[in-house]
Amino acid sequence: MSDKDYAPLSAACVRALNDKFYEKRKTAALEIEKMVKEFAAVNNTGQIKRILKILGHDFALSQNPHARKGGLIGLAAIALALGKETDGYTEDLIKPILGCFSDQDLRVRYYACESMYNVVKVARSAVLPHFSPIFNALSKVATDSDQNTKSASELLDRLLKDIVTESTSFDLDAFVSLLRERIYTRSPFSRQFIISWISVLNSEPQLDLINYLPEILDGLFRILEDTNLEVKKMCETTLGEFLRNIKSEPSRVNFGAMINILINHAQEKSDELVQFTAITWIKEFVQLSGRPMLPYISGIFTAILPCLAYETDARRMTDIKETASAVNFTLMKLISLQNSDATNEDHAEVRPNDFEDGIPQEIDLQSVVDVLIQYLLHNSIQTKVAVLQWIHHLYTKLPSKMVNYIDLLFPALQKTLSDEADQVVQQCLIVIAEVISAPTSPSPGTKGKNIYYNKFIVSLLLLFSNDKRLLDERGSFIIRQLCLLLNAEDIYITLAMILLNETNLKFASLMVDHLNMILLTSSELFELRNRLKDLSNEKNRELFLRIYETWCHNPVATVALCLLTQSYSHVCDLIKLFGSIEVTVDFLMEIDKLVQLIESPIFAYLRLELLEVPCDKHLVRALYGLLMLLPQTEAFVILKTRLSCIPSLHLQFDDKVVVRKKSSDVDFQKLLAHFKEVQEKHKHYKKENRTKEILLFDREAPSDDT
Repeated sequence: MSDKDYAPLSAACVRALNDKFYEKRKTAALEIEKMVKEFAAVNNTGQIKRILKILGHDFALSQNPHARKGGLIGLAAIALALGKETDGYTEDLIKPILGCFSDQDLRVRYYACESMYNVVKVARSAVLPHFSPIFNALSKVATDSDQNTKSASELLDRLLKDIVTESTSFDLDAFVSLLRERIYTRSPFSRQFIISWISVLNSEPQLDLINYLPEILDGLFRILEDTNLEVKKMCETTLGEFLRNIKSEPSRVNFGAMINILINHAQEKSDELVQFTAITWIKEFVQLSGRPMLPYISGIFTAILPCLAYETDARRMTDIKETASAVNFTLMKLISLQNSDATNEDHAEVRPNDFEDGIPQEIDLQSVVDVLIQYLLHNSIQTKVAVLQWIHHLYTKLPSKMVNYIDLLFPALQKTLSDEADQVVQQCLIVIAEVISAPTSPSPGTKGKNIYYNKFIVSLLLLFSNDKRLLDERGSFIIRQLCLLLNAEDIYITLAMILLNETNLKFASLMVDHLNMILLTSSELFELRNRLKDLSNEKNRELFLRIYETWCHNPVATVALCLLTQSYSHVCDLIKLFGSIEVTVDFLMEIDKLVQLIESPIFAYLRLELLEVPCDKHLVRALYGLLMLLPQTEAFVILKTRLSCIPSLHLQFDDKVVVRKKSSDVDFQKLLAHFKEVQEKHKHYKKENRTKEILLFDREAPSDDT
């Protein structure tokens, strides 16, 4: 290329721009600056554009790195010469410089930053139409391996931020588009660059970056996961600034557009800071937004319910648990408020926050129930208790809606009764009691009882039948709690009616034994015991007869029941029949337990009756009958010692004296016949089972041919 091709640049200037020494290139730049000032003074735009084209094309795109450096310093000189007149030349100045930001030569990259700094310093807001490519170039050099280049880019970055924050026409839409593209970068340096820009713009009220938060929030939380502590701290601070802005102006915030992002990150168990920050935001969203959060309640459950399980001394984990608990509490209050308004819906006015985008804020109970059932299987006691409390809360506050989900919840609740934690079982029973006592779905012939009442009692007995360990370890606890939560008489009558027709007679006998012990010993059954002691009352007699019919499955339990009701003559008749009953080890153990009961405070009144004059001969004969059934064990000695305490004078009976102090219209002969009938069924049941066992053994035994 001949010298004239570079006109108006002199040959000396061209050589100097291509020189490897900076000082010579600097001299050429000063010459260019002087020349451009002269052209600008006479408004010779043609020559200025000619120089821009030479520097931007022939030099900035040259294969020679020194020429590229010369072109960059020359472009900066043009900008300095033009001063405020750069507006018409910014594109020609910026475009070639940007091309050098990714140059392989680190010194070229450094001079590109320096040159762009000078252009931006002079042009100021005139460079904003070209903000996107400049921002892109800066984001790349932010990760540059050369520290000098990085330092130069940081100076340019600060200058550009000053210009943006001063501007009243900055295109925030375009900037957020850039952020969306780059916010998912994994480079710590790029993340620092992104965060610094977000922080600066967020600090400027006129830019209103909070409206764009839904578009960048997920990216911010991903940056918060960074292992670089400096990046993590910067992001945490920026998120804190956003949250402060949200709390100060909640009316400007689109909570619904961000809540699912927070729910997702609140489940990030591998990073405690991310999880804590997300749950903290959820807490603020629920408190600030209120009802518009209700459609998202199932998702919020997935975020907070597992956090209630945290048991640790670590401060962060404790904070997470406490924050999750606060969210849980606030949501419960929201449900209560909704229920309150629903109760008065005929008089309620529609409030602005009851709608979001024209959609009423209602709970999707189907998804809520699905999530609650899922977390009933959680391994944490606290989480399961919270789930059960929620089910109970929803049933009490939204009964007409929750009734549609009983069939879904009921199997899960029944399964929870087998939980190892008393606290879980107790809370489960509270829920079940609420469900089966609600008069929402009466069944024909049940006098308004919920159809699930009998269904639950049947399923409970089936559970006990299939899991003897549960019956032994939890049976008493479960039944006592039910009697406390519901009507004890109803519970016992329902159990008795179902067990009366139980085909597994062995289980029926075992279950009656458990129910009898509960009846005779638990404080929850105190009133029921007192009623059974007074058979002169017709309702009490009906109660006694219903229980007696079923108690006949267990001879010793029947005797205990009649001792409680002071039906001593009938006890004697029953004990006489014991001679025809197969006396097994289990049978003797039950009599042993009965002796222990007679010595307990429950039967104090019975022991005192032994001091009556004349003494009730049926009571004495009944006790001696029990004594004769026992082998000479510890129980035998206890009962014998007790009987020896009766004053000999009292043993003189007078048949003319009516010893029954309370009149009773009970047909004990009919009851005795029923007892015999039931015991006969047990006799045949045992025989059939033994026959089946023998046949099964014969089939399984190896033949002689094998």
